[in-house]
Amino acid sequence: MVDGVILLVDAAEGPMPQTKFVTGKALALGLKPIVVVNKIDRPDARPAEVLDEIFELFLALDANDEQLDFPTLYASGRSGYAGLEDNVREGDLTPMFETIVSHVPQPDADPDGPFKMLATLLDRDNFMGRVLTGRIESGRLEMNMPIKAIDAEGQPVESGRATKILSFEGLDRVPVESAEAGDIVAIAGLTDATVANTICALDVDQPIPAQPIDPPTLAMTFSVNDSPFAGQDGDKVQSRVIRDRLEREAEGNVAIRISESAEKDAFEVAGRGELQLGVLIETMRREGFELSISRPRVLFRDGADSESGGREEPYEQVVVDVDEEFTGNVVEKMAARKAEMTDMAPSGGGKTRITFSAPSRGLIGYHGEFLSDTRGTGIMNRLFEKYGPYKGAIEGRANGVLISMEQGEAIAYSLNTLEDRGILFVAPGEKLYEGMVIGENAKPQDLEVNPLKSKQLTNFRASGKDEGIRLTPPRIMTLEQAIAYIQDDELVEVTPKAIRIRKRHLDPHERKKEARKAEAA
Repeated sequence: MVDGVILLVDAAEGPMPQTKFVTGKALALGLKPIVVVNKIDRPDARPAEVLDEIFELFLALDANDEQLDFPTLYASGRSGYAGLEDNVREGDLTPMFETIVSHVPQPDADPDGPFKMLATLLDRDNFMGRVLTGRIESGRLEMNMPIKAIDAEGQPVESGRATKILSFEGLDRVPVESAEAGDIVAIAGLTDATVANTICALDVDQPIPAQPIDPPTLAMTFSVNDSPFAGQDGDKVQSRVIRDRLEREAEGNVAIRISESAEKDAFEVAGRGELQLGVLIETMRREGFELSISRPRVLFRDGADSESGGREEPYEQVVVDVDEEFTGNVVEKMAARKAEMTDMAPSGGGKTRITFSAPSRGLIGYHGEFLSDTRGTGIMNRLFEKYGPYKGAIEGRANGVLISMEQGEAIAYSLNTLEDRGILFVAPGEKLYEGMVIGENAKPQDLEVNPLKSKQLTNFRASGKDEGIRLTPPRIMTLEQAIAYIQDDELVEVTPKAIRIRKRHLDPHERKKEARKAEAA
């Protein structure tokens, strides 16, 4: 919907992975960026090196000669000045506005052609239904005018009428009777059209060129909470309600894909990473939903037609900024996750910037470990890179878990004896159920334990002695940590008030049957 872009880069940090992502999208659309090196007044600013890095980024993204001949401004957004030289330290933003006027071309619109608009944004309204936003490339749109949607190949998606046309006044959407070429509008009336489809008059067959939507790389299973504590915290627990909520999410989020699972009362939810799906789960949890979440898994694809000729998996470009003393540990941990280091260079301030190409499944759950390894000082950025050859097995969690064999409230006396077995996830008085994971075993095997066992009282052993029990504080996991921690035979129970880890099969006999089946397979 734009004719020009400003690329804003920190004068100390330089281009980041997200900079590469958005710049690549802009260059692919043929836009000619204006580069602004911001925070020029920082003590650790290095404008000349950052400008060289930006030029190398443009080369790596296959920018043409016109795009490589970009104008450069140096600015301090906080102080409110910009200039053409890197020694500017006063003034206002007049040079930036003058550069925008002289560099950005006028809008290219054809008022006399047939109506055509590329759908760029998608959202859902409770009264209007699906709403598609874009800029009209040619022609004129009237209320209730017959329209259709076609995909990138020109194949019809659906036909309908423009039941509502909304124009923009500042941040507000206001109804209008008509719109013409050059206007940015939101249209209601279609039910299947989506982002990157061309909305047009019925006689148009040629679509507007559009960038394809990036495919999802990660999937989880969202299922009904069937634990003994189901329905105690949330009020949205039925599969029908969960399905409706997920379908509403997919309406406005083109990166999410929902499909029915082979399991009972379960749905496959695919997205672009742990963070995106984690945000969706946390949002639903706050809305009163109860869910059981499976371990994340990457989406493989058949690479028979590619150079690898076999199964392919998604790779991510990982850029980390760490203090020099932690570089060895980070490189070692990433190598164990099948990552390949592609670049290492100092980034100023005693930090080193390391770039890796890593399979997405190796990065599941690594961010928390990364923060621990760097004592909270490391910064990690991830960006989808490509589909590449399958890297083989990656070592997962080394330790087993402690599993409750009873239902009730945890007893301090019993937890005190279990501390020698490993790390506990629960505190005294917490409600537990059979099959719930209450801690991490110090050994590789899973261990069933009784956290409800109390001290046997006699005339010679009084209950007052228990006041001396001092327990180590339990490890409290966040939602992201719990999802990354579990194995394939475990689930995360998510409710508005609690996050619990449990075995997929709560009955120990069922778990043994599944283990025997897995060994036989």
